[in-house]
Amino acid sequence: MTSKATDPAPQESEPDAQELQSPACVMSFNASDSTGAGGVAADIATIAAMGGHALPVVTTIVMRDTAEVFDHHPIDDEVVVEQARSVLEDLTISAWKVGFLGNAETVGAVAEILSDYPDVPLVTYLPQLSWIDDEDAATAYHDALRELVLPQTEVLVGNQKTLTDFLLPDWDAERPPSAREMAVAAHEHGTDYVLVTGVQLPNNFVDNVLASPQGAITGEKFERFDTAFVGAGDTLTAALAALLGTGQELHLAVSEALAFLDQSLDAGFRPGMGGVVPDRFFWALPPEDEEEDGLAANDPMGGDGKPPGPHSVH
Repeated sequence: MTSKATDPAPQESEPDAQELQSPACVMSFNASDSTGAGGVAADIATIAAMGGHALPVVTTIVMRDTAEVFDHHPIDDEVVVEQARSVLEDLTISAWKVGFLGNAETVGAVAEILSDYPDVPLVTYLPQLSWIDDEDAATAYHDALRELVLPQTEVLVGNQKTLTDFLLPDWDAERPPSAREMAVAAHEHGTDYVLVTGVQLPNNFVDNVLASPQGAITGEKFERFDTAFVGAGDTLTAALAALLGTGQELHLAVSEALAFLDQSLDAGFRPGMGGVVPDRFFWALPPEDEEEDGLAANDPMGGDGKPPGPHSVH
C-alpha cells in the first residue's frame, strides 16, 4: 500500500457528460411521414434548426405523398408508451409537442405520460383530418383530445377552419369566430392559449394570432403564398415547442416561430408532384452573392468561423 505522500498526483478528469451543457430536449409525439414533409421527420429537422434536440416518438405510420394522404396505421399504444418511457427515464425534457396521435387509445396513453410532467410546456397541433374515412374513429379521436390532452396544453395551434370545427362545431354566424372566441372555447377545456393560423385578410394577406380568453396577444401578418404547402403546421409547432423549451417568453417564442415558418416557406422546395415542403435549414444556405464568389465553398463555417444557427431567423 502506498503512503499518501507517495500517491501519484491526481489526474484531471474529463467533465462528466451530464455536466456538459446540452440543448433543450423536446419530445414529439407524431406520425411517421415518409415524405419528410410532416410528422416526426419535420419535427426533428425543425427542432434541430432551432438549436434543440428532438426526442421523436412515432404514434402512427402515415401513407402519403406530397399531394395527399392515403391511409395510416396506428402503432400499438403500449409500444408508444414504451418508446417514450424508455427515454424519459434517462433524459430531462424541456418541452412537449403533440401532433397526430393516430387513434383515441393512443391519445389516452400519451395523456397519461404528459400528466406525470405537469410543469413541462406542451404545444398541441391540430392537423386537418378530413382524409380519414372512418367518421366514428375521427370523432372518438377528437373527443379524446378535448378531454385528455387539452387540459394539459399550454398552446393549441391550428388553422382557423380546423380550430373552428374542433372548438366551436355549432358555430353558425356568417363571420368566422375571432381568435379570442376560440381561446374562450379552448379555455373551457383547460387550454391556456390558442395560436390561430391562416386567418384570411384583405389585400392578399393572412394573419396568425396568439390569443387568450382576454383577447389577442400577438401575431404576424404574412403575404399569402400562391401555392400549397405540406408540413407548415408541424414546422410552426415544433419551432414553438423548441423555443418554449429554452424558457423563452410565450409572446416572443410565437413571434420567432412565425418568422421561422415564414422564411422556411419562402425558401421551400417542391421535391415531388404535390405541395411545397418548407426548407427548415434555409439559414444554412450561403447568400447568392457569396455563392457566386465561391466563399461558401472555401469557408463552410462562415466568415466569422462559426456555424450558422437559428439566430438567423430574426
